[in-house]
Amino acid sequence: MQVDDITLRDLSIIGNNDTIAIWQQLNFTHTDGGRILLKKILQQPLGSIGAIQDTQNTIQQLVKISGQWPTTITNGTIMVLEKFFETPVDSFNPKPDAFSAWMYATFKKPDYSLIKYSVEHSIHFLQGLQQIVTLLSPATSKQLQKWIEKINLHLSKPMAQEMLLFNNEKPLGKATILSYGYFVQHHFKNALDELIEIYSQLDAYLSLAIATQRYQLHFPEFKSMNGPFIQATDLFHIQLPTPVPYNVTITPQSNFVFLTGANMAGKSTFIKAVGLCVYLAHLGMAVPAASMQLSFFNGLISNINLTDSLTQGESYFFKEVQRIKNTIEKITDGHNWLVLIDELFKGTNQQDAVKCSISVIEGLRKINNSLFILSTHLYEIGEELKTYPNIQFKYFETSIENEQLIFSYQLKDGISNDRLGYLIMRKEGVVDLLNKL
Repeated sequence: MQVDDITLRDLSIIGNNDTIAIWQQLNFTHTDGGRILLKKILQQPLGSIGAIQDTQNTIQQLVKISGQWPTTITNGTIMVLEKFFETPVDSFNPKPDAFSAWMYATFKKPDYSLIKYSVEHSIHFLQGLQQIVTLLSPATSKQLQKWIEKINLHLSKPMAQEMLLFNNEKPLGKATILSYGYFVQHHFKNALDELIEIYSQLDAYLSLAIATQRYQLHFPEFKSMNGPFIQATDLFHIQLPTPVPYNVTITPQSNFVFLTGANMAGKSTFIKAVGLCVYLAHLGMAVPAASMQLSFFNGLISNINLTDSLTQGESYFFKEVQRIKNTIEKITDGHNWLVLIDELFKGTNQQDAVKCSISVIEGLRKINNSLFILSTHLYEIGEELKTYPNIQFKYFETSIENEQLIFSYQLKDGISNDRLGYLIMRKEGVVDLLNKL
């Protein structure tokens, strides 16, 4: 799936000034390496249904064993191992006898202490990996199988096998510590580097498994179809503490959602919720919906939080036009796209906005290989668009009780007729302030 940085920011994948980034909300990693890889994974949607399903299998298996994950591997463990390779120590016999080992421990005490500490953490790391292999066997995904095979390959080395047999009931002798230390530093460095990388990957995907349970997410089902479609029940935005769920159906026959409603009624949240669900699905993740079926999308592009540029002398309207142009150029490639547009043409006057919006909508609706969700404050153009059978009209209703705005956040069929701008100004005291001038 193609996605650009603007869309990643619009959906809060990589964060913006208003909300915590999605990657931070999904971060339940135990190590720095896992955290770095998690952020990377969440910015790289997958390129095929097969890759998505394999990742789903990986996360689903990790969900099942997340409560049994070994605690012997910590971020401190990884840091100790990495520091061991960076810190020089005086040389010693790789196969010391008891006396030479005692001499080294006595007269090279700081170096021996570092070796001993690092060997202990190496043992904990290898034993933790062995527990993970046991938990994940047999693997249900190609990715897990690959990692398990690599781990088993490195753990099969004779000295590593010895280290795996260690238990805390009997402390290691000094000669054994030095032998293990020499093996780790001189014969196992490349293997440990690869094992740390594998563990970081597992840590990142385990984080997504934990998030699946924490937020009660469900895995979507991808369907192989000629045209794009989305069907979801009880879809919600993962960043809301008490979200109102939506039922969503967008098909090639009704591929354009014309969305209206008052400010703060829920239009932007709905658009972002749908976009985020589709995006997470293409990472192989579970999604915030009770159920979801969808086609594979080759790309996702949004026009939600554009800003003008003082340094480049570009107005907000010019940015909108450039983004629409860029969108059209992308989605006419014959592939499946999801296009999200929130409040089209806010940067120009009413007359221009109406003319430009109708022109854009009438053009975009002809592209049958893409799905569109477009919100607007220009309710009046809706009547003119009702002649097009592939446009479905949705709105968020706002009611007024005792001059208080009541937002239900319920998605309904039709076009909104709310005109609440003046009421909001009066409610916030702006009208009174102006009258006193």
